[in-house]
Amino acid sequence: MRTFDPQRGIWVTSLILNNKFSIAPMMDWTDRHCRFFHRLMTRRARLYTEMLTTGAVIHGDRARLLGFDASEHPVALQLGGSNPDELATAAKIGEEFGYDEVNLNVGCPSDRVKDGRFGACLMAEPELVARGVAAMKRAVKIPVTVKCRIGIDDQDPEVALDVLARCVIAAGADALVVHARKAWLNGLSPKENRNIPPLDYDRVYRLKAALPHVPIIINGGIAGITEAKRHLAHVDGVMLGRAAYQEPWRLLAADPGLFGEAAPVATMKDVFTAMLPYIEDQLARGVRLHAMTRHFVGAFHGVPGARAFRRHLAENGVRPGAGVKVLRDAIDLVEDGPPAALAA
Repeated sequence: MRTFDPQRGIWVTSLILNNKFSIAPMMDWTDRHCRFFHRLMTRRARLYTEMLTTGAVIHGDRARLLGFDASEHPVALQLGGSNPDELATAAKIGEEFGYDEVNLNVGCPSDRVKDGRFGACLMAEPELVARGVAAMKRAVKIPVTVKCRIGIDDQDPEVALDVLARCVIAAGADALVVHARKAWLNGLSPKENRNIPPLDYDRVYRLKAALPHVPIIINGGIAGITEAKRHLAHVDGVMLGRAAYQEPWRLLAADPGLFGEAAPVATMKDVFTAMLPYIEDQLARGVRLHAMTRHFVGAFHGVPGARAFRRHLAENGVRPGAGVKVLRDAIDLVEDGPPAALAA
């Protein structure tokens, strides 16, 4: 629904459903199989694709890149790019595929992204980012959002984040997702950029205080639902990244802890019972078992038998013709009960 915001003097699109809790877009991780798996644990989380470049969306195999299961809604498409016309075209394609939101990546620090003039390097070009947002807003009716860092390299986060935020909000962005770390494009690898730059949650809180009318979502180093609840005292939403992927059982606490609703299922074994028909369908379509089971490694972290579960999948899931029996046998190696972290 589009409404006029008199404080900003622009038309904005209300986010569909709730942006209180989401699972971060993560390259090589949050593919369609991962998102289906995550959706079985939380009805409420907003899911995101991996970052897709505008060139891939416009010229690539759209069915393979953009296809998703209807159960994934609400699901957002994350784009990487800097050309406003190409961003508008890719956003329109995403809208036509049925995505609920399009998000612009202004936070990825990889060399490939930097060389392509998109991702975190765009923190240095807020006016260009704003032109991209404005072009997408003209092209689509779904929400357009931006995911960024608090700054890059020698930028002062107090200035850099404020300038970027105000530029993209003035251009019509419906929300801003802030990874609460700098990205060091000169001197740190992409992996190091996920851990070494210190987290500065207070900087994101100050941004929210300065822009009370703008939805601000915080991301970066958040370990689980209990911590997410603490952040929600200061910002509008929380985006969980590696914790959701590496320890997916944490997602079973999302709907009860953040929305006061029962989880879709009670245990991780119930999740896999619900997952099996999807896996069988994908296998029949020619998808290899490992393409799906690679997302399950942390499913039983802390439960007796978890190591045997991982080893069985690693040794057998990659074999030609591997089927659901491999997963069933792996699950049988795990004892019933919650992860140690939940039981503590």
